[in-house]
Amino acid sequence: MREIAGRLGRAPSTISRELRRNASTRTYRLEYKASTAQWHAERRARRPKNAKLVAHDALRTYVQDKLSGSLFAADGTRIGPVGPAWDGKNKPHRGDREWVTAWSPRQIAKRLPIDFPGDPSMRISHEAIYQALYVEARGGLERHRSWHLRRGRTKRMPRARTRQQAWAHVTEDTVLSKRPKEATDRKTAGHWEGDLIIGLKRSAIATLVDRTTRFAMLVHLPRQAGYGIIPPRKNGPALAGYGAITTKNALTATFSTLPAALRRSLTWDRGKELSAHRLLTTEIGLPVYFADPKSPWQRGSNEHLNGLLRQYFPKGTDLSRWSAAEITAVADAINNRPREILDWRTPAEAFEELLRSTQQTIVATTG
Repeated sequence: MREIAGRLGRAPSTISRELRRNASTRTYRLEYKASTAQWHAERRARRPKNAKLVAHDALRTYVQDKLSGSLFAADGTRIGPVGPAWDGKNKPHRGDREWVTAWSPRQIAKRLPIDFPGDPSMRISHEAIYQALYVEARGGLERHRSWHLRRGRTKRMPRARTRQQAWAHVTEDTVLSKRPKEATDRKTAGHWEGDLIIGLKRSAIATLVDRTTRFAMLVHLPRQAGYGIIPPRKNGPALAGYGAITTKNALTATFSTLPAALRRSLTWDRGKELSAHRLLTTEIGLPVYFADPKSPWQRGSNEHLNGLLRQYFPKGTDLSRWSAAEITAVADAINNRPREILDWRTPAEAFEELLRSTQQTIVATTG
């Protein structure tokens, strides 16, 4: 009991009292269940009452106006899109949302004492507003008003999810500081940068660029069989085309066409599509390193390449329409543009020269 109290940061007497008052007594020993304890607590509640927003019309009107009030032009005309019909899901993805005042619950709660300094009844906590939106039994505010919150979620994010480690696949030996120093000065070829460009309906293309020659390779990531037919489920197969194993297999096939001397390292952002990086390293001997969070300049060549590719693959378009041959043609076009940083040679010419020198070195060594 003391260990539980220590972990929860409570006094042992608090834990003892909770067990004594709310544990199940149907058996010869005490069994504590959270659901049973909650039932006991609600049964013993001395003052069950309606939510404040249900009973207080003026307060409810104020909260609704600040959260969901319409926007008007100078002539009094309502402006902005109406927005889609309420369907109980999170806000529409890449779609218009209704234009409203959209004060946050905290802004509303903190503004009430300023607007109504002499009326103590015009007070409410931001948590009570959230509960009125998210807990249907509390009442007071319609559920569809949750779309007017900043994030537009219809359910609260579980607290445990906020504590999850976002980049669990990034281990101590794969952080950028562990990358070989020779990759920094860009004088040694074979050090690559990579990322995904994302399109509509979870379509994607993997982009790779050599740090020395700026030679680009585009990796086709077609959707898997069953996409759009098999309903998505938690921990189910990634059918969109850029799941961890699918991405690993595609990168393995692409890099396998290069000599080992040109597979020295790969620097990626922290996307989970490369969480199977250890398998990639094991299969083709390509070490993977991850850039620091929110540091795109650490993959500057790749970010520049992605910007060039948006001329061919604009944001908001379905990238799955294009075949591997069409994607390769785009890569060829970019690789055959002269670059100032290469003294106006093309990346294709610089990379071809490296390939020839690498093959000559291999022949000389084996001979």
